[in-house]
Amino acid sequence: MLKVMTKFKFNLSSQDKLIIFGLLISTAIIMTVSYFAIGKIREELYENYANSGQILGRTIAIQSFELTKKAKEKDKKNIYKYHTKLVLEGNPDISFIAYKNQNGDIIYSSEQDYKERKNDTKTNLTTPVLDETGKITGYVDIGLNANLAKSISNTTKNSMLVVFALMWLIYTVVVLVNTVLIRRELGILSQGVKEISSGKFGTILEHKLASGELKELFTAFNDMSQRLHLYEEQNIDQLTLERNKFESVLMGIANGVIVCDSEDKVVLINPSAQKLINKEILNTSILDFIDNKGSRCFKSGIEKFKQSPLEEVENKPYSFSITADKKVIKAIVSSMYSNVHDYLGYIIILIDITKEAEVDKLKNDFISNVSHELRTPVTILRSYIDTLYNYGESFKFEEQKEFIEIINNEIIHLNNMVNDILDFSKLEADTKIEKQMLDISGTIERTLVGLKVLADEKNMEIFLIKQENLPLIPYNEEAIERVINNLVVNAIKYSPEKSKIEITVGLTSDNEFMKVSVKDEGIGIEKDVLDRVFDRFYRTENTTHTIKGTGLGLHLVKTAIEKQHDGKVFVESEINKGSTFSFILPVKENVTAEEKISL
Repeated sequence: MLKVMTKFKFNLSSQDKLIIFGLLISTAIIMTVSYFAIGKIREELYENYANSGQILGRTIAIQSFELTKKAKEKDKKNIYKYHTKLVLEGNPDISFIAYKNQNGDIIYSSEQDYKERKNDTKTNLTTPVLDETGKITGYVDIGLNANLAKSISNTTKNSMLVVFALMWLIYTVVVLVNTVLIRRELGILSQGVKEISSGKFGTILEHKLASGELKELFTAFNDMSQRLHLYEEQNIDQLTLERNKFESVLMGIANGVIVCDSEDKVVLINPSAQKLINKEILNTSILDFIDNKGSRCFKSGIEKFKQSPLEEVENKPYSFSITADKKVIKAIVSSMYSNVHDYLGYIIILIDITKEAEVDKLKNDFISNVSHELRTPVTILRSYIDTLYNYGESFKFEEQKEFIEIINNEIIHLNNMVNDILDFSKLEADTKIEKQMLDISGTIERTLVGLKVLADEKNMEIFLIKQENLPLIPYNEEAIERVINNLVVNAIKYSPEKSKIEITVGLTSDNEFMKVSVKDEGIGIEKDVLDRVFDRFYRTENTTHTIKGTGLGLHLVKTAIEKQHDGKVFVESEINKGSTFSFILPVKENVTAEEKISL
């Protein structure tokens, strides 16, 4: 069992922002309420202070009347002075006292600068002095400095600020502590979920400080984790076996397989696919794959696949072709769905169709070449025959003979092409041929007699060099004549005038094979295409020649020698220095050149 403990990290999440915003709002509310409460208290305090001053003023007025009602006018000032002194000593809040007669003239003032002091005093009160009948006999002016009110106001303000600050602090601490505890518990729960999602079933979460619904959630999580762990232990072997089977089958498939998730990420690729594309693409986006031409060859195909109607791709997998690492690859795409039909991604099957593409191209070239080759002799034949038929009497015998010779040559040319096509069809049909014990040098000599005309037209010489006392070997004479004919005709075609062709015949060093070589002084073949000259429909074209043909001659040679006679063909060539085509045939039956060759 895996126990999970995690350290709480303060990350500014949306929840944190909401809590901070709430604290700021609550702080603003508390400060606003404090401001208005303190202002209201101060206002009421000063109002009560003013009322107290009124009472004090009436008291002093009554006292001053009682003290001076029987006194002489000249003694009143001294009485007021003495009385004022006593009052000021007992009341530090009184700034000054001034006595006036009923006309408003000052009889006595405790301050000389009475008027200036009155302007500086916080509260100024004027109280009338009344006799027994209620008649006004004078006035008493009192100035209060409000020191007591200020002291009480400041004390009240400070007390309230402390109270509100403590309330805010307690509220903030409670919110933060509660948030930290909840976040810590949620963090532990989140870490546990991550552990489960990564496959670590059996994870147990510590929840000693949890309470209420969170505690129930922790208990339910631990119960689920234990059940998953139990289920994993019961099924892991079976799941592993099935997965290994699946991966073994997938990795052993000859075709390439690429599995992508719903985000186009490559999650699995088998060795065949890796070999085909020759690039590391695991855990990368298939859309970003770039082929050897620098283009994203999968991108357009995958996008069209995704845009195709669902019923269409379900009935028929979507396919397209790409070029990667000089290979032509057919990609077949199929969607993947879960049991509840949730889209999981897609599978790409890669099939190497390079050979098929080349064959298709060669077939198209072959049809084009044959069409052209057939059209030319047919056109010539039709033209000359039509001329002889309609205007033959107008020509001399020598001219008619020349026309007939041209017609005969074109018929031979046409016959050779038709024979090549027929021979190709016969060889592809895998028809068995009869073999006889014959002298191969005699077959070569008879074949060269018919080719002398072609050599003479280019003033070329053909030499036959043969080993003495050659044994008879088993072969089909017609097939070997065709082989010699094709090799020598090619040598004549691709060699300059007045050059020579050398044919050698002899046994190999182990005397088990007969070797025949045709060497010319022609234009030669480039090294990078030597291994393809025997492919069907393949024709070499370079800057020195553009000779037309079906592209079947050398393929027929290879098929006749290797398929029908268990031999082997070879070619050696160098540009502008000629070529040497060779083949070997077994001296005895049931000997294969692939198994035993000694040159």
